[in-house]
Amino acid sequence: MRFKLIFATVKTEISEKVVAAGKKAGVPGATIVTARGTGIHEAKTFFGLSLEAQTDIILFLVEEHLVHEIMDVISEAGEFHKPGTGIAFSIPVEHVHGIESQIDKFKKEVRDNYF
Repeated sequence: MRFKLIFATVKTEISEKVVAAGKKAGVPGATIVTARGTGIHEAKTFFGLSLEAQTDIILFLVEEHLVHEIMDVISEAGEFHKPGTGIAFSIPVEHVHGIESQIDKFKKEVRDNYF
């Protein structure tokens, strides 16, 4: 199996919506990392303190053949076509350890549902 890692950076308030869309498209789970970001506009300040919006980085480890569909679904859920809502990109993954139980479960589901 070949895998890719999808990174999606989104505003915290829409993280759950993006994760739910990914799961509906077949992603078994996601990791959410809290972050801060900067864009083309400077952060607002209040008495000299920066008021940067919190951002979440959502990581989806997916089989390579599912990437385009999942990217489309999470982009729609996150409304990435609107400025400042988020971005997503994928990178290839060379080695994966620790998902053997998920692969075994998936194979069993395929056998049970199709054979």
